[in-house]
Amino acid sequence: MNILTVANTLYITTQGAYAHLDNDTLRIEIERETKLRVPLHHLGSVVCFGNVLISPFLMHRCADEGKALVFLSESGRFKARLEGPVSGNVLLRQAQYRRVLDNTGDTASHNSCVAVAKSCIAGKLKNCRQVLLRGARETGREDDTATLAATGDEFARALARLELAADLDAVRGIEGDAAKRYFAVLNLIVRPEARAAFTMSGRTRRPPLDRMNALLSFLYSMLMNDVRSAVESVGLDPQIGFLHAVRPGRAALALDLMEEFRPLLADRLALTLINRRQIDIDDFVERPGGAFVLKDEARKDVVTAYQERKQETLTHPLLETPIALGLAPFVQARLLARVVRGDAEIYLPFTPK
Repeated sequence: MNILTVANTLYITTQGAYAHLDNDTLRIEIERETKLRVPLHHLGSVVCFGNVLISPFLMHRCADEGKALVFLSESGRFKARLEGPVSGNVLLRQAQYRRVLDNTGDTASHNSCVAVAKSCIAGKLKNCRQVLLRGARETGREDDTATLAATGDEFARALARLELAADLDAVRGIEGDAAKRYFAVLNLIVRPEARAAFTMSGRTRRPPLDRMNALLSFLYSMLMNDVRSAVESVGLDPQIGFLHAVRPGRAALALDLMEEFRPLLADRLALTLINRRQIDIDDFVERPGGAFVLKDEARKDVVTAYQERKQETLTHPLLETPIALGLAPFVQARLLARVVRGDAEIYLPFTPK
């Protein structure tokens, strides 16, 4: 039975499961047999993977009580999100819109918009560099160590170029180049005997065309849900971002904030799962057309590992206090809201050592 409830989020991954309301309890049935009962007030959100049925009464109750109901594909691709009335400070959202819309020329809003985008990517580059340098220390193979260390040096130079970037196009170009270099060497951190099964030739998303991409996409989908919840919790509009272009259906601001967390909460976890043999070649199904998808039981294992990773504590570089990694997006969302309001000049990303 692939049902997990951790940190007030209920993940339902069993295909054909039926979730409905039983008084004040969420009840899940599989083949007409009750598998789980959870008091609704214990939950903050429900995430459904693939063919999961939700009763209309449960949908209405979640909307009334402000509990997010998220629908993802079986592989973790976002499909829809049910939410109740928008909450949060409308003045904060107005300030956010002004800063994003006035993003040309030499205005203060323009400078702030570019500065936030640069900070998000700086956080990503620093955290990616730590993944590479840690891999260089642990790989035990001289050639791999040299390649990973050299790529880490390239990331240091990319950070220097980022400081000089004058507009969003320059920031995006630096990020795109760094991402290509990063994914080109990520295989070297995988244990040698597993590299053939988990080789990736660049990042592929829709669909993921290899096992590593499938694993990363699944982890990114869960991370995206957490970061979007963090953005909404402080009253910001997740659709209006500083770095990512605005498109219908795209949570651009959540994608902005997500960048610094990809290496910490997804990439390192994917490598750990593979290197510790918690995920192996037999945990994937190859679909017609070359797409790879995690099997049901493997998804359960990945969800469990992801939640365990969120419980790990790291020292926040700005607050200088230990916090659970799963709370870091909520802390960062509050720091970003301070910049949007004008209470702080610079957004500092989450870059623990």
